[in-house]
Amino acid sequence: MSILLLTAVLVSSCVSKKKFVELETKHDLSKTELVDLKANLQKCLIDNERESTKVFTLLEQIKYLQEDKKTALKQVENLTVLTQSSSDNIKTVISQLSEKDKYINGIREAMTQKDSLNLAIKFHLTKNLTDGIRDEDIEVNVEKTVVFISISDKLLFKSGSYNVTDKAYTVLEKIAKVINDQPTMEVMIEGHTDTTPIKRDIIQDNWDLSALRATSITRILQYKYGVQPERLIAAGRSQYIPLAPNDTAANKSINRRTKIIIMPKLNQFFELLEQDATK
Repeated sequence: MSILLLTAVLVSSCVSKKKFVELETKHDLSKTELVDLKANLQKCLIDNERESTKVFTLLEQIKYLQEDKKTALKQVENLTVLTQSSSDNIKTVISQLSEKDKYINGIREAMTQKDSLNLAIKFHLTKNLTDGIRDEDIEVNVEKTVVFISISDKLLFKSGSYNVTDKAYTVLEKIAKVINDQPTMEVMIEGHTDTTPIKRDIIQDNWDLSALRATSITRILQYKYGVQPERLIAAGRSQYIPLAPNDTAANKSINRRTKIIIMPKLNQFFELLEQDATK
């Protein structure tokens, strides 16, 4: 009886241990499957987030392209209007250029006439002024629409003085005749000195000397030879516009000069512009 009981216990014990091993194996397998499932779930979540980001980016691009399309269509509409406007503007500009060409040609014709007049003045001055006067003492030039007469001061003044010499009247009389023959021209008288300092009586420096010399010539042209005073301009330029370096006595003599400039009146020039602009 005891032997039978012992055998039954041993058999029962073997069966329970076998089931335990089987259950333990299944448990381990379940744990592994669970870990794999969690890993797969995590991967799916990451993939889902990545795809969601892509979808969002694509939606934004679609939105941008739609807005860009609207803008492009609006620009095309504006361009159509602008093209028509530009065409009208081009026609207007061409018309204005045509008018300006007429205006410029009118100015050129007027300048040509003025140049011809000044060349005639130069010829007349050169012919009359150099009669009995050494060529190097007086020079007549034409630049654009202006006649320049440069007279050496030894023909007009004594050294350091602004009183006109007797022989100067012969030159000034001839110049005055030419000036009076051209009543539409203005006349500027410029005094120029060398760099030698001067200070005497009412003369403080070369500014004073050049201005006083210019004024002396201006008064003679007005009071003795009848040039209208509103046409005359007196200017002192001192020593600051030399023709040669002030390093020798000969060069200083060149720089001591009086320049008489015959030129068109500015108001007449502007009137000419206005007349051509209205044609």
